Amino acid sequence: QVQLVESGGDLVQPGGSLRLSCAASISDFNIYDIHWYRQGPGQRREWIVQITPGGVTNYASSVKGRFTVSRDNGKNMGYLQMNSLRPEDTGVYICNLRADLVRVYWGQGTQVTVSS
Repeated sequence: QVQLVESGGDLVQPGGSLRLSCAASISDFNIYDIHWYRQGPGQRREWIVQITPGGVTNYASSVKGRFTVSRDNGKNMGYLQMNSLRPEDTGVYICNLRADLVRVYWGQGTQVTVSS
């Protein structure tokens, strides 16, 4: 059984910061890319960032320069540091692990609300 659990979502003011975590119950964590997606109210799911097993990162333009993705392969953990948060960053943030087209797993999401 594979389980991904996100945590760290909260209500924050514009300009604030949050650090999200993704805990993966999986035996071969270090072969998976970690992706983060988000979904605002009434919106489609949006890809925002990727990190490979070796630490190579890619960011959507909407978060580049503000968000930083990282991972700890020894702890089966992924992280998303979010700085300079804006109201449009509000949404459910979802962790995704992907080794190939077949081995794909999704977490349940954690709510981030940016509001004054």
